[in-house]
Amino acid sequence: QVQLVESGGGLVQTGGSLRLSCVASGRTFRTSGMGWFRQAPGKEREFVASISWSGGNTYYADSVKGRFTISSDNPKNTVYLQMNSLKPEDTALYYCAAGPSAGVYTYWGRGTQVTVSS
Repeated sequence: QVQLVESGGGLVQTGGSLRLSCVASGRTFRTSGMGWFRQAPGKEREFVASISWSGGNTYYADSVKGRFTISSDNPKNTVYLQMNSLKPEDTALYYCAAGPSAGVYTYWGRGTQVTVSS
């Protein structure tokens, strides 16, 4: 079993920055990588960014390219999401997720709230 715990959310003004963290734990961790998703009230959950453990390949939603950076610390089974130039539309509950292969997510965290004020 794998457990995911997010942290680092908070309240920030437009143009500010936050760094989210997600720590994976459990008896084993052999997932292919980690992804970040977000969901705002009344909206569908959407993909934000992902990273592979082995190759470090990263992918981003068009809405966050150039502003967000995903990275990982493999020995600590931790992934980060550095968020810069935040906009009110970035306000959402942010989830981290992991899975056995690209685009497949089996494990989910409970989320951390990010609120960007205008």
